[in-house]
Amino acid sequence: MINKKIHFIGIGGIGLSALAKFLANDGHKISGSDIKQSEITNDLATNFDAKVTIPHHEDAVERVDKVIFSAAVRPNNPEYKKAKELGIELLSRKESLIDILGDKEVYAVGGAHGKSTTSAMLSSVIPHSNALIGAISKEFGSNVRNYPNKKVVFEADESDESFLNSNPHLAIVTNVEPEHMEYYEYDEERFYNAYRNFLGLAQIRVINAEDTFLSSLEMESIKLYPSKEIKNVKFVLVDGEPHTKFELLDLGAFEVFGFGHHIALDAALAILAALELGEELEDIRKNLLNYKGIKKRFDIVQNQENCVVIDDYGHHPTEIKVTMESLQTYKELRGFKQLNVIWQPHKYSRTMDNLHAFVECFEGVDELVILPIWSAGELKVDIDLKGAFSRYKLLMADSVTKEDGVVKVFKDGHIIQEYAEGLVSAFGAGDITYQIRGEA
Repeated sequence: MINKKIHFIGIGGIGLSALAKFLANDGHKISGSDIKQSEITNDLATNFDAKVTIPHHEDAVERVDKVIFSAAVRPNNPEYKKAKELGIELLSRKESLIDILGDKEVYAVGGAHGKSTTSAMLSSVIPHSNALIGAISKEFGSNVRNYPNKKVVFEADESDESFLNSNPHLAIVTNVEPEHMEYYEYDEERFYNAYRNFLGLAQIRVINAEDTFLSSLEMESIKLYPSKEIKNVKFVLVDGEPHTKFELLDLGAFEVFGFGHHIALDAALAILAALELGEELEDIRKNLLNYKGIKKRFDIVQNQENCVVIDDYGHHPTEIKVTMESLQTYKELRGFKQLNVIWQPHKYSRTMDNLHAFVECFEGVDELVILPIWSAGELKVDIDLKGAFSRYKLLMADSVTKEDGVVKVFKDGHIIQEYAEGLVSAFGAGDITYQIRGEA
């Protein structure tokens, strides 16, 4: 692509900001807008020389060559309307991937769960690759990494079928589980066909062959059978932080940041992919240790002897369940007596569709705090969460914060609980991540 002035509507989102940074590194002049200032918009303005407009304003698209907009942007957005009026090329994030990734050697990672983690691990074991990830890798402190070559580790998104535009040379799929079904018009055949087509685009495929859907595919693939091929899994603490040790096939022992059999699975997929791409085994073993986790995934935001606070992006019951297992392991290794969880449900539709599974996934918690549902733009629906979760020791609250090492829970403007000891974890994809860090 010839260098252009490219404007992003919704630039504060994790996905769109990654594309903006990637294109800035490619020499394009970027600008963008969002409804509010954030850590992401500040980073873009400071480190990528982006002119960021808060909130959206039609003047922001003057004299740009192209406008890329997030899935949340509607046709009545003032910048969208102005760009259309001026005849500026308008592309959704999904459509823009064809141009951005079309001439790259893309190593795409898809799946219902674990794709951010696996993408970050893959970028660790292919150390001189570009990376476009839907989360902040703690190894390089960003959702983007830049090198002057065509290799790109890319977190592929199935929510709107945009992964079909990612031009995968190699595709990893961690697992497949129906999600984002409103996009697929609740048609499971269409949903599964999207994954089938995504894998069909790739020259090299690496899959979790114990996943029900993936095991049914008749495609030449590198198949991982986790229950047979990942052995001697052990969880250890290194400076109070979680690490998983495991053996893979006949390749020997590996160690990776994080707790859980799912962490070993994600790492194993990244290892097999890197080997297929020509990386040396001993380099992979060493470089895997560079992976430091990703922000908002079992993210230890306070590590004190008497109280540890963890922030986790988990917003689907499957994700929460495996993280709860890791929390129980961590609690035991640290010798804590209490595990208290704060949950901010994400979307009314997801909460209703998965209510029974959500009730089950918090098993083992000592006290459960439920915050108001983060709507993500959906219309409000009344859901009796207090009744549904009545078997738990339960607090219905408005918000939380963290001050001086203490997590404080609020209801009607008053503190109704404080956690100063034990293990405290927050779950959710809304603003809970800022609340639990004391930044809201």
